[in-house]
Amino acid sequence: MSKILIIGAGVMGSAFTFPCIDNGHKVTVLGSPLENDRIDELSKTFFHKILNCNVSKEINFLKSDQLPQQLKSKPDLIVVGVNSKGINWISKELNNEKNKIPILLLTKGLNVENNKFIILTDKFSNDDISVVAGPCLAKDLAKKNKTGVVFANKNIELAKKISKLIKTNYYFIEHSDDLRGIEICAAIKNFYSMIIGSANELNTAALLLQRSLFEMRNFVKLLGGSESSVYGLAGLGDLYVSSAGGRNSKMGQYLGQGQIYTEAKKKFMPNETIEGAELAFQIGSKVLKDFPQKDFPLLHSLLDALCNNKKFNLKL
Repeated sequence: MSKILIIGAGVMGSAFTFPCIDNGHKVTVLGSPLENDRIDELSKTFFHKILNCNVSKEINFLKSDQLPQQLKSKPDLIVVGVNSKGINWISKELNNEKNKIPILLLTKGLNVENNKFIILTDKFSNDDISVVAGPCLAKDLAKKNKTGVVFANKNIELAKKISKLIKTNYYFIEHSDDLRGIEICAAIKNFYSMIIGSANELNTAALLLQRSLFEMRNFVKLLGGSESSVYGLAGLGDLYVSSAGGRNSKMGQYLGQGQIYTEAKKKFMPNETIEGAELAFQIGSKVLKDFPQKDFPLLHSLLDALCNNKKFNLKL
């Protein structure tokens, strides 16, 4: 039995408790500073409202002020499941930790700092950091539906070591040393699920899927990742699930109908986070500047619409 500290009580962090508990580990879920109410509720009811299911009563739920004490107890693995807005908080906290505990990052993202593209693992000083990517819907994982993901670490043996703690007969894990490519795939697939979602016919959707993979390959190569990752679970696999009915695909449908993003967001999805749009506002201007339109016509079409608050005009 290992001690696993999961930071973040959202849908993915909470769903991740299922394979951990099923492997017999001692699991603690520590909420972010914005999740105190959720931690109080989970501690009393062991029911996650968003996942719409019960979680194990063996889980120890704690608030964020208990983080220093938890780190002193030296867990065997720290799983980071906060949203992208909470990464700055937790990266600072963990970077101050002298004991370098292995970290597994559920959160995916891409940003621009000092006019350079950075992946989320760049924010952590701990070299022993792995990421999870692939087509994994939190509600499906909580139902223990068969799910395939990839664990990536620059040292693939470390990824394999962590996977031995987590894998089950429903949670299948592949391994990769392409940490950068895997993270980039996980982030940019949100762009392309919006683009595919804009199609109103299957023929068009299939064409956009093929063109999207081509552009994702170019994107990953430009930022120093391996193009082979695009055709694995982190790329094609996750893109399939996202474009089949996720939030980004749903917003893409509205864009394809001629809606302007800000109007569609306010009218149809006011309380939902559209990851592709959030990413566009973070890195869109640099992508439009640095990435040739001839190589990325789909992406330029989307980012031009989102960043300039215009109607989506698809160009192939």
